[in-house]
Amino acid sequence: MNIIVNGGSNGIGREVVLQLATDKNNQILVTGRNEARLKELQMECLNENVTYIKLDISQLNREIETVRDQIYNRFSRVDILINVAGFLVVADFMNLSDHDSRNIMETNFFGPAAFIKLLVPLMSAGSHIVNISSMGGYQGSSKYRGLSVYSASKAALSCLSECLAVEFSESGISVNCLALGSVQTEMFESAFPGYEAPLTANEIAGFISYFAVNGNKFFNGKVLPVAVKNP
Repeated sequence: MNIIVNGGSNGIGREVVLQLATDKNNQILVTGRNEARLKELQMECLNENVTYIKLDISQLNREIETVRDQIYNRFSRVDILINVAGFLVVADFMNLSDHDSRNIMETNFFGPAAFIKLLVPLMSAGSHIVNISSMGGYQGSSKYRGLSVYSASKAALSCLSECLAVEFSESGISVNCLALGSVQTEMFESAFPGYEAPLTANEIAGFISYFAVNGNKFFNGKVLPVAVKNP
């Protein structure tokens, strides 16, 4: 399979790449802001089936032609897209700067949306788009102080997933969204300092990897909560 992981230089995305790369039949292209970490990740994958593009997804529209050329020169088709990239600033809504608010929305919503638009021409029937959202953006879930815009950005990504599943249904492209609960990552630790999450990045990556490959056999247009406790 040809797989693109958007946001794989660290955390959950990195672990997803490591797990998918164990199958030598997979060819994986990973994006991320930190080129040094991307190089380390590539070297760690012993099947030599991982390449990368240094990309700040919040700036995608400024370099979309270059990114398009890089992707289209490597892949003639894309079977799976996993949008993992995320950005978080913990602050009360009234104290959050406009710059940070827009950066959160660009990274968590507008960037992934533009990336989907860029890749859909390479996708055909049986392809699967998996967007990684958060329980913070899941309707009816518990909400936490300081995470208003982050949660709103993830709610937008969740709703977009439902809408695109309808729009892409005639093409046979499935779109699903996983709303993750607490996972022990740097981002989680910044939001909930001192709290120990019940799942590691490696553990949740195992589920995401399996779902990306197999989930479209059972689901389409779904926002699925993946959480064992609050937060």
